[in-house]
Parts: sequence; C-alpha cells; structure tokens
Amino acid sequence: MELINDFLNLTAPFFTFFGLCFFLPPFYFFKFVQSIFSTIFSENLYGKVVLITGASSGIGEQLAYEYASKGACLALTARRKNRLEEVAEIAREVGSPNVVTVHADVSKPDDCRRIVDETISHFGRLDHLVNNAGIMQISMFEDIEEITRTRAVMDTNFWGSVYTTRAALPYLRQSNGKIVAMSSSAAWLTAPRMSFYNASKAALLNFFETLRIELGSDVHITIVTPGYIESELTQGKYFSGEGELIVNQDIRDVQIGAFPVTSVSGCAKGIVKGVCRKQRYVTEPSWFKVTYLWKVFCPEMIEWGCRLLFLSGHGTSEENALNKKILDIPGVRSALYPESIRTPEIKSE
Repeated sequence: MELINDFLNLTAPFFTFFGLCFFLPPFYFFKFVQSIFSTIFSENLYGKVVLITGASSGIGEQLAYEYASKGACLALTARRKNRLEEVAEIAREVGSPNVVTVHADVSKPDDCRRIVDETISHFGRLDHLVNNAGIMQISMFEDIEEITRTRAVMDTNFWGSVYTTRAALPYLRQSNGKIVAMSSSAAWLTAPRMSFYNASKAALLNFFETLRIELGSDVHITIVTPGYIESELTQGKYFSGEGELIVNQDIRDVQIGAFPVTSVSGCAKGIVKGVCRKQRYVTEPSWFKVTYLWKVFCPEMIEWGCRLLFLSGHGTSEENALNKKILDIPGVRSALYPESIRTPEIKSE
C-alpha cells in the first residue's frame, strides 16, 4: 500500500497537469455551448412557487422583488414579522400574483417544518427553495469568553438551511425543482474576526456540493457565493462575541475596507438569472471568483493579504488596520460604497 501511495505521489501531479491541458479546452467549449442553450431555454418563473428564508432585508428582500417581477408566487419567512409584511406588500405591487408570509426562526427545526407545511398548504407545491437566512458575528476568537454563545451563527447559517431543505426535499423532487444555497466567498476568503461565520459558510458550501451528488438531476442546486453586497451586514450590523446585536460602522470599515460593495438589487438579478439558467455556482460580483484562484494556488498570499488589510501592525486592534486607513482617504468611501451604507457624516457631504 505504501509503495502505491509513493508511486502516486510522484506521478499524479505530472499526469494531472498534462491531463488538464488536453481536457480543459474541449470541456470549456462544451460548457460554453451549454451556457448558450441554458440562456435560450431559461426557466419561465411565472406561476412558480418560491420559498425564501431571511426575506425581511438584504439579499433575501431583493430576491423576493426579483422573483415577484417575473410573476412567481412567494412564500416569505423571517423573524421580523412587521418588516416581512412590508416586503410582501411591495412584492405584490411589483408583480407577484400570490404572496404568503410565515413568521419563523430557521434555527428551530419545528419552525422549518412549519414553514414548508404552510407553503404547501397554501400553494400545493414548491418549485424553488432559497436558503438565504443568515447572521454575522464579528470578534477575534480569543476575545470570546463563552464559546457556546457562537452557536447561533451555525444554527442559523448552516442548520437553518439543512432543516428547511430536509422538510422541502420531497416536494422539490415532485416538481423537479431547484435549491438556492446562500453560501459566501467567506467560505474561502477567510478574513479575521469572522471565524464562525466563515466556518458556517464553508460548511454550507460543502453540504450542498455533497447533496448535489446525492440528488443528481432530480433537484438542481445553485450555490451562491457573494462578495461584499449592500445589506444590513455591510451597514455594520452584526453580533458580538458576547452574542449582542451591535451596529458599529468602524468595525465594518475594517472588515470591508477597500473592497467595493455591490448593489443588492444587482446581486439579486444575477442570482435569479443564474438559477433560471441552472448554473451550478453564482458569484456576485463575478470578478470575486479570482480570489478563489489565489486561495488555491497562493494560499500564503491570501493569509499575508488578510493580515495586512484587516489587522494592525501592532496586533489585533482595528484602529490602525490598513483597510480603515484607506477609507479615510478623501473620496475613497464614496467611490467604493453605495450611499445606503455610508456613515451619516459622509451622506451629508
């Protein structure tokens, strides 16, 4: 056995390199032709039933409007009941023929089953499940006194999608439907202070890649890996290491800094378009895919870059982080950030 492994250690890289040289050109030509056909025969969403979790704000809210504009029937769920009703009303005005709301918390298995049951009871079917609900926690790992308080991140971001998917899967099989898994580029671009958030998104990515193999062609899965998108998260709203909900734009500036923030409406359009074309992955903005290549081929550069941008040269303090200093340069903030997430002082200028 050891001899076989030693042989493969020597030969596998060589044959893989030359194998890819011959395989990739025809493979990408096939994918190009396939993309043309998927664009021509893109799914018509009129009358389709779409369940969206975390629909009260951010990407989930805009996805509701985008699906509604294409005539889809919507089942919207979130924890903030009043805000959810406002989104539902706008979705009706935008064009959805039927909208139902379900006040629920996806971190609770019973709530997830109830979400699906009420959707099926109202519409009688389910075509798209959009697992969007998520929360963010920002804290250095060593600053977290009680680790158990971080469970909410995994319970919402990962287990919430798992619970809802399990409840919805029999109905999605019946309709040959689609699952949208809202992972993140944070699954590979692991910025400091976000260890549990990064882990939850990486778990989500790997879970749905595995599920894609298990389900085959019965249910199509699109995994979404957004970069920095205009939302409550990029406005500086997050959970601290103690589990308290905080709004802090200074730490937001450190964690996003010099990265341009994409409009949430544009992100939603790209996601729905990709789902209708049966794309396996959707990254918005699309240029953010290059960060994955850097991660694969030059992981040391990613680590060095994250330390340079997100951490102070004098330790873990955010006050002197390069990301924040770049934003303090006049005009940079207005060039990189949409107006909705700039500080009040910048907006007034």
